[in-house]
Amino acid sequence: MLKQLIVVWLVVAAAIAVTAALVPSVEIDGGLVALLGVALLFGLVNALIGPLLRLVSLPLTMVTLGLFGLVVNGALLAITAGLTDALDVGGVLATILAAILISAVTALLLFFTVRVFEPQPE
Repeated sequence: MLKQLIVVWLVVAAAIAVTAALVPSVEIDGGLVALLGVALLFGLVNALIGPLLRLVSLPLTMVTLGLFGLVVNGALLAITAGLTDALDVGGVLATILAAILISAVTALLLFFTVRVFEPQPE
């Protein structure tokens, strides 16, 4: 359980680093320690504020066939950037693009890490 939590934390940190490298308006200040702190804070914001924000925006998300969920993810990233000085994000579209990229890279990396860490049948 703890090993899986650490792996997910490192995967989210890697996804944020990839996003900071690809999206010009997203910047991480402070090196690896700051990156790990931002990943931890992003996970906490997603776990604590995310469900409430998704519940409140559910009608709009249903009307837009799920596309408003991208705006919610961008808002959660903007909240994370507001809570820490180590993460800087650009405008609204850059933040939404960064949130999409973080989600995609996290899903891709988790897909491969789960394959590596699951027990192999003998």
